[in-house]
Amino acid sequence: MTASYTLKICTDFASAHTLRDYPGDCSRMHGHNWKVEVEMVASELDPAGMGIDFKEIKNAANEIAKRLDHRYLNEIEPFDRVNPTAENIAAYFYRQLRGMLDRDSVRVSAVTIWETDRASVRYAED
Repeated sequence: MTASYTLKICTDFASAHTLRDYPGDCSRMHGHNWKVEVEMVASELDPAGMGIDFKEIKNAANEIAKRLDHRYLNEIEPFDRVNPTAENIAAYFYRQLRGMLDRDSVRVSAVTIWETDRASVRYAED
């Protein structure tokens, strides 16, 4: 049996957005206090006994969150072209983090974006 370790961190940011082509209230500008959960899977541990340092995951996630914090998402790339839905924000975080954190023995496995305390989307790729 192969060992697998799942590591998770949470961070947050606040921003506003407008959903294009949406037939409801969310077509008007509104804001959220977004919560971001990052899950990583490690197949082996380093000499210190870690798959990846939580601090490294937090720093990368916070770097991305800082780009979006207290901003109007519709004015920021790629959301100036891509609708800034929770689904697209989760995919954005996932792809950015993979470029920053993935290596042979550890990879980003999923990102969950919480739009409210009761509504979230989890994004992962095979």
